[in-house]
Amino acid sequence: MSDDIDLTKTTLAEEPADSGMPEAASGEPTALDRKINQYFGGAVVRKDLVKTVKGNAIVPSYVLEYLLGQYAASDDEATIQAGIDRVRDILAQHYVHRNESELVKSKIKERGRYRIIDKVSVTLNEKDDVYQASFANLGISGVIVDSATLNAHQKLLVGGVWCLCDVEYFHTEDARASPWILGSLKPIQMSNFDYDAYLSARAEFTSDEWIDLLVQSIGFDPEMFGRRAKLLQLVRLIPFVERNYNLVELGPKGTGKSHIYSEFSPHGMLISGGEVTVPKLFVNNANGRLGLVGYWDVVAFDEFAGKKKRTDKAIVDIMKNYMANKSFSRGVETLGAEASMVFIGNTSHTVPYMLKNSDLFDELPESYHDPAFLDRLHFYIPGWEVDTIRSEMFSNGYGFVVDYIAEVLKSMRNLDYSDRYQQHFTLGSDISTRDRDGIHKTFSGLMKLIYPHGDATAEQIEELLRFAIEGRKRVKDQILRIDATMTAVKFGYNSVSGGWSTVTTLEEDEYPGHYHRGGSVTPTGEASAGTEAPMSSTTPTSSVPVLVPESVQADLYHGQRDFVENQRGISYETLLMPYLQGATEIELHDPYIRLGHQGRNLVELLALIAAAKDPADEVTFNLFTVLDDDPEYQPKQLRMLNDIVQGAAQQGIKVNVAKDPGGHDRWIRTDTGWRVNLGRGLDIFQKSDGGWFDFGTSRQEFRQVRAFGVTYIRDEPEHG
Repeated sequence: MSDDIDLTKTTLAEEPADSGMPEAASGEPTALDRKINQYFGGAVVRKDLVKTVKGNAIVPSYVLEYLLGQYAASDDEATIQAGIDRVRDILAQHYVHRNESELVKSKIKERGRYRIIDKVSVTLNEKDDVYQASFANLGISGVIVDSATLNAHQKLLVGGVWCLCDVEYFHTEDARASPWILGSLKPIQMSNFDYDAYLSARAEFTSDEWIDLLVQSIGFDPEMFGRRAKLLQLVRLIPFVERNYNLVELGPKGTGKSHIYSEFSPHGMLISGGEVTVPKLFVNNANGRLGLVGYWDVVAFDEFAGKKKRTDKAIVDIMKNYMANKSFSRGVETLGAEASMVFIGNTSHTVPYMLKNSDLFDELPESYHDPAFLDRLHFYIPGWEVDTIRSEMFSNGYGFVVDYIAEVLKSMRNLDYSDRYQQHFTLGSDISTRDRDGIHKTFSGLMKLIYPHGDATAEQIEELLRFAIEGRKRVKDQILRIDATMTAVKFGYNSVSGGWSTVTTLEEDEYPGHYHRGGSVTPTGEASAGTEAPMSSTTPTSSVPVLVPESVQADLYHGQRDFVENQRGISYETLLMPYLQGATEIELHDPYIRLGHQGRNLVELLALIAAAKDPADEVTFNLFTVLDDDPEYQPKQLRMLNDIVQGAAQQGIKVNVAKDPGGHDRWIRTDTGWRVNLGRGLDIFQKSDGGWFDFGTSRQEFRQVRAFGVTYIRDEPEHG
């Protein structure tokens, strides 16, 4: 489309400003917040403070929380405010902004020694047989690092580490010598913690309270999430607490998939999927240097999806071997590593569309769309279930200082909780070894996160076991679509007291007709040939659309219809939907989609279109409108349109927004051959101040309309 309106760019640039409230005040602490401070004093911080102090410093959250944990780990407002001021002062004095690097260099030169906060990486200069450090923001390199420092902090060699450094300046006549000298270096991370005290304090919390504490530690308000949504967030932490855990998450944009791996822990490394090479990831055979998997607990691949992405087959083969055997080869030598692998990417289609036309791994590059690779994944997080991140979802409550919980999780990688369910349940006998490993590792990780003290009831254990089975089943069911030679598995478990429980995935319950296609043996192990897939209680009643046949479309009313002011009983469903059903591309020209009620009108029309189509089909909706000239209102309009585009995409409607070149005319055109001229556009209803209890809020038929006219014109369809 020409003259497309860039919603994302403009919207991101126009984020709402802070409320103007006192920065260190967020109201009275909740009962949970008081309990958190009681048992974890000094190891927790109020999560909204990170945003307060960050400003324009481009540093990870764990760096800021390290500083806040030093100076503002309290529930006393005066102490917090003083701590914030101290941290701000430290950042102002010592954090190196790239555009101020020359000023900082000058300070080092003039003072002789100066403390900075910067990301430091080290390389070996083989020619001179010395280790040399580079400072990312300061922009200097060639700084000599002694072997003792490097042996103590080997991650400096791989990817770099944020550090507090004292840098000195001493100029000599030797042109080859660097004038920069590293006086001291301290990685910004904790040196020790009391694990037994952690377990003792955990015992003072209920499971609900503890899960909420973990969710707040991630940075989210637990009140905004249901139980299942909280567990999905916690699965993202399993790679930090479980060795060699292979996780995939595919879903829509903006759901926070990469946040945890870039911000949550100093033991995780987030890299772009396009930046992966064998030497960088595993080993450089030229110099024998280990890659990322040798030094980091978690290696996450961002932007991993993309069918047409070029991939190196060699790295796919090495990765498959590593994910299966926890080892890789360096020439004739085989090396082991513990790094968990996380693959995150965006989907461009709805779940039913993927189930109908391909599989839930449809977005992966061709080299990774391989049963042998996919079978090594332990859990598939259904990213489409995770809400798009909104400002109100962030927490003002207390959570663990990121560095503290990161060290706790790292220490628990040595433990194995995978057998904790066996006193109550046994897995199905036909679950394969690889399926069983995936279930065990997920269950063990969730147990370590939620019940590290080991005190869990049979019901609590069953909840985690079902969740672990579902995540592995999602992987296996999609592999069965790709490779028909693989044997279907009956996923479920037996209780020691007797009784079999089948586990299904949520999308299996929502779209059974598309999930169990082909009439073969279903993933639950039950024959489906000649039978109709059972309808779940969660299956939308609109999953089978009533499409209007071409013969009926031809008999629809042609011509003009007029409606009088205050008339009731009018709705888009009766006025427009008979002419829109069956269309795969719809074009709406309406220059006035600016205010909130106009946006609601558009959403109500899109919802009717979504309800009328098969959930597995997609509809393109091209909206031509006009941006508000007022600089105060245009950002609000853009945010509204962006929200509508994102919401529609989740229902299989691709909304494209472009500038309307046609003045004030308002009309709809479909690829089935109809043009509907709208005198007032979608804005046909009178303004109402009714709240949620007004019937007109729920049904358009109960609203009064303004006087308007509609003309229906039958054209030749653009395609048969």
